[in-house]
Amino acid sequence: MDGTVLVADDDRTIRTVLTQALTRAGCRVHATSSLTTLLRWVEEGKGDLVVTDVIMPDGNGIEMLPRIRALRPGLPVIVISAQNTIMTAIQATEADAWDYLPKPFDLPDLLGRAARAMESGQRVRRASPEPVREVIEAPADADLPLVGRSPAMQALYRMVARVMNAELPVLITGESGTGKSLIARALHDFSDRRARPFVLVSAQDLGQPDPDAPAAPMARARDGSLVIDGLGDLDAGAQARLVRMLDRLGEDGPRVIAIADEGLAPALEAGRFRQDLFYRLGGVNLHVPPLRERIEDIPLLAEHFLARAARETGNARTLSTGAMELLRKYEWPGNTRQLENTIRRLVITGHEPEISRAEVESALHGHPAAATPGEGRQGETLSEAVARHVRRYFELHGEELPPPGIYGRILREVEAPLIEIALEYTGGNQARCAELMGINRNTLRKKITDLDIRVTRRRRLM
Repeated sequence: MDGTVLVADDDRTIRTVLTQALTRAGCRVHATSSLTTLLRWVEEGKGDLVVTDVIMPDGNGIEMLPRIRALRPGLPVIVISAQNTIMTAIQATEADAWDYLPKPFDLPDLLGRAARAMESGQRVRRASPEPVREVIEAPADADLPLVGRSPAMQALYRMVARVMNAELPVLITGESGTGKSLIARALHDFSDRRARPFVLVSAQDLGQPDPDAPAAPMARARDGSLVIDGLGDLDAGAQARLVRMLDRLGEDGPRVIAIADEGLAPALEAGRFRQDLFYRLGGVNLHVPPLRERIEDIPLLAEHFLARAARETGNARTLSTGAMELLRKYEWPGNTRQLENTIRRLVITGHEPEISRAEVESALHGHPAAATPGEGRQGETLSEAVARHVRRYFELHGEELPPPGIYGRILREVEAPLIEIALEYTGGNQARCAELMGINRNTLRKKITDLDIRVTRRRRLM
């Protein structure tokens, strides 16, 4: 990799790590903690690639992108951010960032993206700048719980940002409570159609025997967004009417977004759902993963819901270590919706500043129990569980391959919980944990640091 990289981040550690890694890869690096300095370097013609954080002491990295693009058309910019929300991914895409990565990022993955970005920048040298697009702002009520740093959610955010303004129908699938309707809302609210109608219709609305039942919502949606919820619940007659409606859609018609649960695929295989309707609605498929497959996002979501409940009720509470541990271990059959309702109940019904583990146990009493450690689908081995998750990871990228560095990312996903659980069962004793795992103690310490694992001395109660 040959070229000059401009790095802007207010975290000295990140600047050092990126400088060392990029230098070893053959690049020249200029690093700064100031967006003002970064912009001056760009004006002076320095750099073949920019890597910038979002929240900086003297401004916002994403808001700086239009100025960079106006000064140096074709200069690729990679945005890195600790704000792991769908809004960050959308804003970065709208501001024409070459790519977006959440913190903590995978270093080999970032180096691979940097190499491809510089190659693209060398190929694309525009003679004159294209019109600069403003960075879109979130709607005032866009407090969407679409938060997560897990690879599955980040892949989903990137795909939403890419297809937001595409003239293609979208099919959103996932279990109940995962936030499918929120993805549909985000597709509309952050798109070029945001000022136009957003019309949501259910399977019951379309199931009326009236042949023109789909026509009324289509007329209301005009050139906005028409969202069909409960797609898999449509009977044969409603499916036929919907096919006819879609065939009548003109260029000035609404964008169609369909929402379906996990029952759509079996219905399609059994012939209960029309293939021609599936192909008409499946221009882009977005799958929202269940909460149990992105456990690392639970603390982020819990904090988000705590902050929202505090604003609504005036009662600010925090989660104890034991309470958070239990939230992470719970199976969450109701997914994100169940987690949000649980957090809200804990905020409303409690009086102490800190939510205890006992309170969480009480709030979840009567719900399906937490999964037994090591338990997956019935009769499923660890190898089969890993294979299922890896296959889902590939499927989330659609027709594209995942970013390079998948070996390290998958190992990290398995290694982190292995070390956390081993530490838990050894009471946080790193010498015993290293012996148990069969690795050197210094190796264990390095992995604890690299994986950002929190070590507690409390011994697990057997």
